[in-house]
Amino acid sequence: MRERTELEERLGNLSRFERDLEDAITLVELGEMENDSETEQEGIAQLKTLKAEAERRQIEALLSGEADGNDTYIEIHSGAGGTESCDWARMLLRMYSRWGERRKFKVELIEETGGDEAGIKSATLLIKGHNAHGWAKTESGVHRLVRISPFDSNARRHTSFASVWVYPVVDDKIDVDVKESDCRIDTYRSSGAGGQHVNTTDSAVRITHTPSGIVVACQMERSQHKNRATAWNMLRARIYEMELEKREAEANAAAAGKTEIGWGHQIRSYVLQPYQMVKDLRTGYVSGTPDDVLDGGLDEFMEASLAQRVNGGGPEKVEDVD
Repeated sequence: MRERTELEERLGNLSRFERDLEDAITLVELGEMENDSETEQEGIAQLKTLKAEAERRQIEALLSGEADGNDTYIEIHSGAGGTESCDWARMLLRMYSRWGERRKFKVELIEETGGDEAGIKSATLLIKGHNAHGWAKTESGVHRLVRISPFDSNARRHTSFASVWVYPVVDDKIDVDVKESDCRIDTYRSSGAGGQHVNTTDSAVRITHTPSGIVVACQMERSQHKNRATAWNMLRARIYEMELEKREAEANAAAAGKTEIGWGHQIRSYVLQPYQMVKDLRTGYVSGTPDDVLDGGLDEFMEASLAQRVNGGGPEKVEDVD
C-alpha cells in the first residue's frame, strides 16, 4: 500500500507539472501575440517556479537506494571539547529535530544522555517519513562549531566537535539475522524524565553486539519490554547500515563512516564568530545564514551531497574555514 501510494503521488505530481507547464507556455505565447507584457511576465514567473520545482524533483529522483524510502535514526555524540561539545551536540539534536518538523516528518527522541554540566553526551532521534533516510544519510560525519563560548567568562573563541551517525530503520522487506548469543543485554535505570516508575525501575535497555562492537540503547519508554524491542530494531538497522557501507566502499562510493571526533575529520563547519558561515567541506556549498541552518535549514546541503554522490563519485575535500 505504501508503494502504491507513493507511485500514485508521483504520477499525480507529474500530470500536474505537465498541466502547469502548458498553462505557463500558453500565457507567454498569449502575451507575445497580444503585446500584453503583464500576461507575458506572469507566464515567465510561472516558468521560473516550475524550473525550481523540476530541479527539486530531480534531486528526489536520486533517492533510489535500497533503504532510501525508509524511516531513519540519527545518532549524535559529543566529541573533543568537553562541556562545549556537549552543548554543541544539544544544538545538533535541535537542528535535526527542526529539520524533520520542517519536512512534516514525525520526530521521536529514542535515547538521550545528559552532559556533566550542560548539553548532552549522546542522543538518538527516530525520524519517520517518506524518504527520511534518503535525505538524511549524507549527514553522517563530524560537525565542527566555532563560536564565542557562553561557558567562558573571558569570552574567548572555542572550537567544538560532535559526530552524527545516520542509519535506516529496517522494515519487513529487509532480512537481517542477528543472533542473540552474539549480544550482551544490560538493563539500567533511565536517566531522563518519565515519573516515579521510570526512575525507580531498570526500564532502560542497552544491547552490545560483540562481533561488530555496535552498542545501542533505548530509555524513553516506561516499559522495559518496549525499550528492548526498540533497541533490537535499532541494532538490526545499524548492522544493515554497516553492510550497506561495505557495498558502497566496494563500489568506491562516498560512504559515510565513523572517524575520530576532532580536527581533520569534519564534514561541515559552522562558524558563528567572528563572522557567520556554514561550509560543507565535501561539496563546497556555503550558507551565510547559520541561524537558519541551525533551525533546520539543511535541504540545500543535503541536495548538494546527494547530487555529488550520484554524479561526482567520492567527496571532494575543500578548504575549511577558520
